[in-house]
Amino acid sequence: MSNSTLRAVFSDWRVVLMTILVAFSLISIYFVPLSFNQGVTGNLQLGLDLEGGAWIQLGFNSEVVRFDTDRDASSFAADLGGRLDAEVLLVDEDRLEIRKYYTQEELEAAFEEAGGTVVAYERGVSESTADDIKRILEDKINSLGTRDAKVNTLSGMSGVTKYIRIELAGADIATAQDVVGQQGKFEIRIQTSGNATEHVLFGDAITSVSTPSREPGSNLWGVGFTLNDEGAQAFRNAALTYGAVDNPEAHELVMLLDDNIVYSAPLSPNLAGDLRVSTVRSLSASTGVGDEGLKEAKNLEIHLRAGALPVDVFIAGSGYVPAALGEHFKTMSILAGIIALLAVGVVVYYRYREPLIVLPMIGTNIAEIVILLGIARFIQQLDLAAIAGIIAVLGTGIDQLVIITDEVLYEGGIPSPNLYQKRFLRALGIIVVAASTTVIAMLPLALMDLSSLRGFAIVTILGVLIGVFITRPAYGKVIMALLSR
Repeated sequence: MSNSTLRAVFSDWRVVLMTILVAFSLISIYFVPLSFNQGVTGNLQLGLDLEGGAWIQLGFNSEVVRFDTDRDASSFAADLGGRLDAEVLLVDEDRLEIRKYYTQEELEAAFEEAGGTVVAYERGVSESTADDIKRILEDKINSLGTRDAKVNTLSGMSGVTKYIRIELAGADIATAQDVVGQQGKFEIRIQTSGNATEHVLFGDAITSVSTPSREPGSNLWGVGFTLNDEGAQAFRNAALTYGAVDNPEAHELVMLLDDNIVYSAPLSPNLAGDLRVSTVRSLSASTGVGDEGLKEAKNLEIHLRAGALPVDVFIAGSGYVPAALGEHFKTMSILAGIIALLAVGVVVYYRYREPLIVLPMIGTNIAEIVILLGIARFIQQLDLAAIAGIIAVLGTGIDQLVIITDEVLYEGGIPSPNLYQKRFLRALGIIVVAASTTVIAMLPLALMDLSSLRGFAIVTILGVLIGVFITRPAYGKVIMALLSR
């Protein structure tokens, strides 16, 4: 290839952009962070299919019920909670989440006694509760230092989350079960003098924790919690002994989870006055106003529960992929990709019999896969379904490059620049329409909670977008410069 041809190729900004993205992708995969023992896969996030590990799927001992009643919804929910001896949350004006398992027949009887009727019944939890459970599990996973972990909620069309699935690459079943059952050490201490603190009570003294709510008569968000009798007495004794009831500002209450401070604040004047005369079991921790206050309240709720899930769960399924099998899958996936690339190259060469067409096609395809992996390294684990998506992108990419090549060739050669541009834009229009249909078809899989199929859809959509906006325009410039020789 002559210098003039190289200049013609790399003077185009689309080719330069593709080259920069390939370089960035290789650096992100192999050199950031710097390591010399990464192997072929570098820093790519590998799922348990390719690395070995365990998965566990949890169901919920709770239900979401759509109801009808002539009573006020809030008072109806409170009455029903007392009758069922369970935590009942009002999800919508006509939907309740009951954080305890009852059959539909048992609920229908309780609803009738409370002055309502059951319209629809689904076992599971609401979307907000599912998000809380997901955050709790992710927090536990991070505290354990487990790498390449994934927590997915599996929801139905109604928005009720029926299952949650935990995937831990490089871990065993026992570790996965520990993530579900392990609770942290929660402690409340009181400031004595300076930065010194004294123990007041542990988390086992907390009998219940409410969801975040605004405190009556103010815009402050807070989390209410209840102490047992022993905890309430220990709390009052500490407040009296260290002077927190007389000088709250100098004796803050400090909450710790696994010895890390998660909340610190003085007693409110009202609480200090109540503690002077009697024990107080129901307390509330204020976290602030606005969205930031709500966010802090949600985090504090999790900490007060000491990592306990808000609803009881049961193991609906589990599995384990041995490390040796994961390594085998990894090897076979790499081999499948290479064979697919070679097969594509042979077919393209058989059609055109021209290296100046075949080599740019294969090179563009490789560049597209490298860019895809470089982006996926930050947002998506690669499991067997994602690998299938990459191979699908490889095949559809060649299809689109063939469309461009057939469209722009004019009687076996390159037409004039103006005609070439018209033909190239027409080919690109065909490709954009085809890519749009692929993206639309994949969107439901990408948005719905379908576990590994979601990875297939995300990788496919990413590959299609990279092709349309980056590699196809660059290929058009490269093929024109080469064949114009």
